[in-house]
Amino acid sequence: MTARPQNRVFGKQQRHHTIILASGDTVRHMTVRPWMAAIAVCLVGLFSIGYLLATSYLVLRDDLIGATMARQARMQYDYEDRIAALRAQVDRVTSRQLLDQQVVEEKVDKLIEQQQQLSSRGGKLNALLDRAESSGLTDKSPHADANAPKNEHAELTAPKAIEKLLSGGKPADVTPDNSTLAYVPAPETVADRADRVFSKVTLSLKHIEQDQLTRIRNLTADASGTTNEIQAIMHNVGVKVPDEVASKEDEDGGVGGPYVAPENVDQFEQSMADLDTALTRLETVRGTAESLPFRNPAPGKLITSPFGNRKDPFFGTLALHTGTDFHFSPGERIKATAPGKIVSAGWTGGYGNMVEIDHGDGISTRYGHMEQVLVRVGDKVGTGDVVGLAGSTGRSTGTHLHYEVRENGHPIDPMYFINAGTKLASYIQGLGAI
Repeated sequence: MTARPQNRVFGKQQRHHTIILASGDTVRHMTVRPWMAAIAVCLVGLFSIGYLLATSYLVLRDDLIGATMARQARMQYDYEDRIAALRAQVDRVTSRQLLDQQVVEEKVDKLIEQQQQLSSRGGKLNALLDRAESSGLTDKSPHADANAPKNEHAELTAPKAIEKLLSGGKPADVTPDNSTLAYVPAPETVADRADRVFSKVTLSLKHIEQDQLTRIRNLTADASGTTNEIQAIMHNVGVKVPDEVASKEDEDGGVGGPYVAPENVDQFEQSMADLDTALTRLETVRGTAESLPFRNPAPGKLITSPFGNRKDPFFGTLALHTGTDFHFSPGERIKATAPGKIVSAGWTGGYGNMVEIDHGDGISTRYGHMEQVLVRVGDKVGTGDVVGLAGSTGRSTGTHLHYEVRENGHPIDPMYFINAGTKLASYIQGLGAI
């Protein structure tokens, strides 16, 4: 073998290891170089590491699998706990919503019940106010507005008004969770908003009811005062009106039945009953006044001879003049001063052509010296109806109207009734003149 030249590195010779393999006559040799040794060491190292890892995996596999399963179980338990917590929160929210809905429905039912009660009262009150208006009464309350609508006491006349109040504003469906930051303001819940709206509407209804009570009391006092004034004026002329007045229906149809204790009557119902009683008295007194001859039969006419003793125009001696003479032109129409029934129509001695009207309560009027009578006995006449034409028949010296007022057949001064009618005109519209 030829020796190869030796490599020298810094004066030293590097030697290589040679492996000789002999098999029979064949001899082989292999030089082991450093890089081959390095590769062999690396392969042995990798094999050793792989072997160790495989052995460790086989030894630790059960522990790893158990740890993984335990971790998965813990995660599953955590998820289940979270789901259970979320379900509980949803149940709480749902329960709160149902409770809030129930509370709101109860409050709305109460509001609608109050509103319906107020509307029912408003209907009764409207009827009383119409009667008061027809009787000439006005609301003198300091808060009354002349330009206000007639049914202002029933502002909430439909459940939609309450529903509109409840639907207004920003709704809040749930109550905030306890995990919400403390400094974050909690939104208003449905129940809270329902309480606020309920309080607002209830206060409004109370104000309306109080205004109605004030108006009723003022009208009751006004009706009672007007009734007393009319009674006093009528009493001065000898016409008596009973204090206790029964309605005409009761007089005509009759009433009765066993005594039963009254039901619970609230303040409003009692006030309306008082107003109804006061208006009934006023209507009866007013009707009595309108049925009697308190009007002037000749407004603006000259009185030619008053009631009382005077010198008789034919005999020249003192005589009682039982009526009042008014100047009329020939053929001028003569009108009835009050409604009644004709009890005399035609020639009646010194009256000439005369008409007598019975007005009830013992009061009658006579119209004498007429040129022509236009009614017959038994006819019913109303206020202002023409009963004849002015003339100068009977004991008369010229065309005029001889007007008498008699009470139970006795003549009284017609001016008492005419002057009383002038005073009553301030309480009863249209009274005082035909």
